[in-house]
Amino acid sequence: MSTSSRYPFTAIVGQDDLRLALLLNAVSPAVGGVLVRGEKGTAKSTAVRALAALLPPVRTVEGCRFSCDPDAPEPGCPDGPHPVDGPGGERPARMVELPVGASEDRLVGALDIERALAEGVKAFEPGLLADAHRGILYVDEVNLLHDHLIDLLLDAAAMGASYVEREGVSVRHAARFLLVGTMNPEEGELRPQLLDRFGLTVEVAASRKPDQRVEVVRRRLAFEDDPAAFAGRWSGEEAELRGRVAAARALLPRVRLGDGALRRIAAVCAAFEVDGMRGDLVMARTATALAAWAGRTEVAVEDVRRAALLALPHRRRRNPFDAPGLDEEKLDEVLRDAAADGPEDEPPTPPGDPDGGDGPGPDGGGGGQPGTGDGADGSGGLPPQRAEDVGAPAPGDAPEALTGAGPGESGGGTPRPASSEQPAVAAGEPFRTRVLSVPGLGAGAAGRRSRARTEHGRTTGATRPEGALTKLHLTATVRAAAPHQRARGRAGRGLVVRRDDLRQATREGREGNLVLFVVDASGSMAARRRMGAVKGAVLSLLLDAYQRRDKVGLVTFRGREAEVALPPTSSVDAAAARLTSLPTGGRTPLAAGLLKAHDVLRVERLRDATRRPLLVVVTDGRATGGPAPAALAARAARLHAAEATASVVVDCEAGPVRLGLAGELARELRGTAVALAELRADALTGLVKDVTEHHSARRAA
Repeated sequence: MSTSSRYPFTAIVGQDDLRLALLLNAVSPAVGGVLVRGEKGTAKSTAVRALAALLPPVRTVEGCRFSCDPDAPEPGCPDGPHPVDGPGGERPARMVELPVGASEDRLVGALDIERALAEGVKAFEPGLLADAHRGILYVDEVNLLHDHLIDLLLDAAAMGASYVEREGVSVRHAARFLLVGTMNPEEGELRPQLLDRFGLTVEVAASRKPDQRVEVVRRRLAFEDDPAAFAGRWSGEEAELRGRVAAARALLPRVRLGDGALRRIAAVCAAFEVDGMRGDLVMARTATALAAWAGRTEVAVEDVRRAALLALPHRRRRNPFDAPGLDEEKLDEVLRDAAADGPEDEPPTPPGDPDGGDGPGPDGGGGGQPGTGDGADGSGGLPPQRAEDVGAPAPGDAPEALTGAGPGESGGGTPRPASSEQPAVAAGEPFRTRVLSVPGLGAGAAGRRSRARTEHGRTTGATRPEGALTKLHLTATVRAAAPHQRARGRAGRGLVVRRDDLRQATREGREGNLVLFVVDASGSMAARRRMGAVKGAVLSLLLDAYQRRDKVGLVTFRGREAEVALPPTSSVDAAAARLTSLPTGGRTPLAAGLLKAHDVLRVERLRDATRRPLLVVVTDGRATGGPAPAALAARAARLHAAEATASVVVDCEAGPVRLGLAGELARELRGTAVALAELRADALTGLVKDVTEHHSARRAA
């Protein structure tokens, strides 16, 4: 992308935290990258792409595919060895995008296995990690990337090198880059272990201020009308900011992180119960970069505070239901206590002014606190932005609460008054559940629930490769080549291997499934303690689905009809929000709930045929409303059974007299029933075995 066709960084309106986090990583790549979380259409991608133009140009060894520095070439470069001070050139810093559907070979590079076996040479085709060396690696929708690719990516970012191993043949090359990932939390969360590997995180949202939104649209339309002219109008601000990045980089080695600042960092991480030591290290590097960005050689108290707000919020999330963020009042209290307990070695800095009041602000405008937006977009004569103008949510912008499927009904079909609806009750405490899995062997999305053929896992056999070879089965390859050695004229010790001899390893691992919850919210479930226990159980299953990388959906039924409270998504916290606000009351249209679930699964099979579904029906099994409700529910259940949908009925029936209706429903579904109390991991002994046996018997019949 040419500079003239890239939206200028300084022309971005608002988003102060996002721009500051990106600039700090440009100053000090050791900070560890940025994870940008936010709703769609908030300039996440625009800001990342614009950052590349602010990075200093890169000097490279002539002809080196791995961008070695001619002043300090990598000793183990696959294209080396390179002489020190050899011929070199200069190119702009690259921004490399990793698509969500990329393969492992596309990311890390690929070895030519045939040449490695037959000729003993390391014929290596570099991947995106090599392309991004000394530049930016951008991963849009990083939360949708397969876990094993994220692990490879973050390992390379942490070590500054990429290793490619194929059956004992290995290649290593340098891979130091500024890692930026963007994600929409509505589409699913990253695991806490992966969140911790990103240095900084920022939350972005569109401004609710009309004036600022008008300015965003005005600038974007002007850019689309004439990109070159628009970029030219911002060239001065871009050059100024580019120079400031270079100056901060040069100053960084001279910045001093004193004992007082280190004590504050340790105190903050301990007070907020941050696991491990990565948070402390990232805070220290970020505070040092903030001081260099402000043109100072001493880390100030405000640098530590700002570093905590950028480096710690994502490290405090233990599960997807935890709200992100940091309690700023508690942060200030911890910083005050740390100052009282330890030595003071920072020069006094006016509160809220990490720049010391001198020089330009962090986004290229006039002086001012980072985050206040004073001239933050380098807009010159435009009025300064205020902090409350940047991404501030307006009242009422929270997700709309689920209102249910309408008022309940009384006997004889007469509508009950609206006041008969029971308000939402709080969910019980989540607990660890036993694994519910789909029987058989799938081939769906990578995950951790049901057995499946996958790229990673234990080797179970070998087959001829279809397309490029990715996982060599060495024994099978040698066995295929051995009978032909005399005919091929083998004379020495080497094995003569041809393309037809290569065998792909088949592997078995785990897949993620679509877990569709069908929850009874009728009057028969309305007892407050009972519904609280039901919600707690479903929340527990949602947490389990998050950990196993499933998609989830939520269908509820009550009153006259059923509704899709949440279409299938990877965002289990969205499902939890819908469940928490779910009211109860009215009749029990069980057939409508099952039919709605059937419609959802039919559409999802068309969208993603490889992702196998697991239907979880949470009910006491009663069916009321309309003629022959129990017969209608049985017919709806048989639709799922005819399509071999794996199902579990969570029996919520309570009281001394039990009708066993949930068990009858499970038999119609050809699934299995489990009592609500048996969902706990320490109580649900043998459930997976029961589910598998039920479906195995069904297939045999």
